[in-house]
Amino acid sequence: MNIRGEKNLTDSPCVGICSATALGDDVCIGCGRTFDEVRLWNTFSDEDKVAINRRLQAAR
Repeated sequence: MNIRGEKNLTDSPCVGICSATALGDDVCIGCGRTFDEVRLWNTFSDEDKVAINRRLQAAR
């Protein structure tokens, strides 16, 4: 997040409603990431995070 409170494309898209880890769903109903994307988020490169966030934005 930048100083104006805006999210960067490398920030986690988590909105705090996680069905992927809590309920074992294949795709989280909160952010739209797959279970593996949620689980492995901290291991992804910035390029991977940007690609995932762009995919999620396009799907909205």
